[in-house]
Amino acid sequence: MRDGMSFPVHIVQAPIGHLKFQARKAGDTVELTRLQAAPLPELPEVYRKQPIYYITNRFSVGGPNTTVRWPRYSQVMDYELEFGIVTKNRGANISATKARDHIFGFTIFNDFSARDAQRLEMEGRLGPAKGKSFDGGNVLGPWIVTPDEIGDPYKLTMEARVNGETRSRGTSEGMLFSFEEIIAHVTRDETLMPGEFIGSGTVGNGCGLELGWYLEHSDTIELEVEKIGVLRNKIVRQDLPAS
Repeated sequence: MRDGMSFPVHIVQAPIGHLKFQARKAGDTVELTRLQAAPLPELPEVYRKQPIYYITNRFSVGGPNTTVRWPRYSQVMDYELEFGIVTKNRGANISATKARDHIFGFTIFNDFSARDAQRLEMEGRLGPAKGKSFDGGNVLGPWIVTPDEIGDPYKLTMEARVNGETRSRGTSEGMLFSFEEIIAHVTRDETLMPGEFIGSGTVGNGCGLELGWYLEHSDTIELEVEKIGVLRNKIVRQDLPAS
């Protein structure tokens, strides 16, 4: 499982979200006000030079309508609105023009994130690890929709809802690199296998980190992507009774 950083708005807003979280935790209202008033920075050039992604635990996958268990080491949980591809056919050094032959279909991805754990890891300039990897935290579904049914995958409407309330709306348009280009990059002297997953990364405003609005015990999260459906999950703290 690979997950990318493809949407510019999320890329520039997420680090600011981590700084705001740190300021809130420290009770630093001056720093929080400064961050809220500051204009968004420019997109770092590295994100335009090549696809950027991390590799996560392929054994920690959950499906639609499952209850995600909040990891005990975290106090700050978040959802992430993404979509992605499942691969078919084995291959290496695949050109972008041939890469569509390796896309079996498209699905929705909720990259549940332990933000407090992730913040510490990112300070070490490696990861994320425990910020993303915990049992059942990589949620896919509700379907894998084949390319002939999707049409243009780069113009799909996307929406995140928590307890029925819309948190954000977005679109799959504007990815820095297409999935075809990401496949071409991934397979440089590396074999891509059937059944691998590659995520788009979070769409702009598609997570609580950007909005300053995190999950609570027993929240129900719905991620909807046009032509794919609705991925619905509930999250519960392990040390509290489910409601």
